[in-house]
Amino acid sequence: MKYLNRDQAPFPSHLWDKIDEQAVKSARGLLTGRRFLDLEGPYGMGLTSVEIGADDYCRQPAEGEAGAVISRAISVPMIRKRFDLSVRRLEAHVTMGEPLNLNALAAAAEAVARREEEFIYYGQEGFHLEGLMNAKGRSRVKRGDWKNLEQALNDVLAAVNALDSNGLHGPYALALEPALYNSLFRRYEGTDMLQVEHLKRLCELGIYKAGIKGAVLVDPRVGRIVVGQDLMAGYAGNDGIHYQLFLSESLVLTIDEPRAICTLESEGP
Repeated sequence: MKYLNRDQAPFPSHLWDKIDEQAVKSARGLLTGRRFLDLEGPYGMGLTSVEIGADDYCRQPAEGEAGAVISRAISVPMIRKRFDLSVRRLEAHVTMGEPLNLNALAAAAEAVARREEEFIYYGQEGFHLEGLMNAKGRSRVKRGDWKNLEQALNDVLAAVNALDSNGLHGPYALALEPALYNSLFRRYEGTDMLQVEHLKRLCELGIYKAGIKGAVLVDPRVGRIVVGQDLMAGYAGNDGIHYQLFLSESLVLTIDEPRAICTLESEGP
């Protein structure tokens, strides 16, 4: 991990454990994709691409023509965010035991987490990366108005039926935009049961508030998150006032079975 330059940092090495711990803690609260998708790795920062699909002829060779077999691969994005720690405050922590303010680190970790979520749900079209919300071949159902107490259950049932008809029988995870997620904390009339508790019986892998627009139901056989380097901090330098550090990670979502995804869209298919 020499690329992280930790050995060049002019502060005790044990502080890296505290920095890494805080970074993971701050990022974890925003990460949802990792909670219901399979993780593979980490393989290291040197992982820059992942092969997907099966090798195949680029075209069927004509008689007497040599065939060309081609592999397909997708890029593994690296996510990076810089932050500063006060030289004086870190010295006060080391020499006098004063509390160490890691708010800048927490903000950087949250920024990395939000970018990771964006890749999981929306990919990056310009680099041929698909996400759960826009994968070609996914199922799509029209979402009604969830202000109607019964509509959420009806819409999620429609999505479950769509995946079930594709041979994907669960268990399922449901990711929702914040407003839709918050709307589930209402009780059915005459009962103590919240809507979210009812829906969890259908979505056994959990219901998650995500930074998306709309909703998506997923069978985990959709694919996996391939991790190059997991979230870690590194040292960039100092200007005499601040230590300049950074957080970085690399990962990509590989979609093996797009039919394991059903988006619930206000405009419908």
